[in-house]
Amino acid sequence: MSQLAQGQVIAAFSRQYLAELSDKTLLCCLTHGKKSDVACGDIVEIQKISDTQGVIKHVIPRQSLLYRSDKFKQKIIASNITQVIIVVASKPLFNDELLTRCLIAAHDQNLSIIIVLNKCDLSEEASTARQKLEPYRTIGYNVIELTAKKNCAPLRPFLQGHTSVLIGESGMGKSTIINELIPNAQAATREISIALNSGKHTTTHARLYHLDTKSHLMDCPGVKVFGLHHLNFSAIEAGFIEFEAYQGQCRFHNCRHTNEPGCAIKIKEGEGKINTRRLAIFQKISQGGS
Repeated sequence: MSQLAQGQVIAAFSRQYLAELSDKTLLCCLTHGKKSDVACGDIVEIQKISDTQGVIKHVIPRQSLLYRSDKFKQKIIASNITQVIIVVASKPLFNDELLTRCLIAAHDQNLSIIIVLNKCDLSEEASTARQKLEPYRTIGYNVIELTAKKNCAPLRPFLQGHTSVLIGESGMGKSTIINELIPNAQAATREISIALNSGKHTTTHARLYHLDTKSHLMDCPGVKVFGLHHLNFSAIEAGFIEFEAYQGQCRFHNCRHTNEPGCAIKIKEGEGKINTRRLAIFQKISQGGS
């Protein structure tokens, strides 16, 4: 058996993967079996079967894995990332519960987090979006405002040294951001499609682009739902970072922060120190609400 080659998965479609070797050679790869949990961003060992094709034999242990889940299955988003950039927009107005779910998943993997508010040239809509994001600014999240069609410069410094993934609902402007930051992104997408023999308009699970040797950016399809079935109550609670200051102050150690007497979180909500909408979202998610 020939020696295994090592590379990074930079695109995925169904059970086909495109891996990039250290010399920038691209290999179209498959896996054994019908099921595969290979993710974009994975470092993999490949058995080459030709100059352009290979079989993924092993996935090197991951540093991080961002994924969503429901009662029946898991959906991998990206691996080995260091930062999540959640893209929301002034129009269509974003879903703050979906935003919160993304934040919880990122927090669970100890990833850096940035919220990007796009389409800020729409003054009236942008004002409404800013108000909706104010609770997130208040508790310490970094919110960057931009109009991607005109200028993505405000985001660039925060990408340096990171492997970032853009996530968000469809229509928020992720593709515009990618095309602004990476002028050859469309050409790279065509190259991926040709290599995978899957057509010009292939929608991959995720695609990785290189900004420079130390900075990388992944794009992934828009998400409508972000299930957190894989996380227990404590992990979801930890994702609400404003709760941390009041940990251990509830009367009951197993307080669910709903209607229990002596709940410190409910008391702080009454004092205006916990945002009412955020608490409502927490209660829904922690009780298994979809």
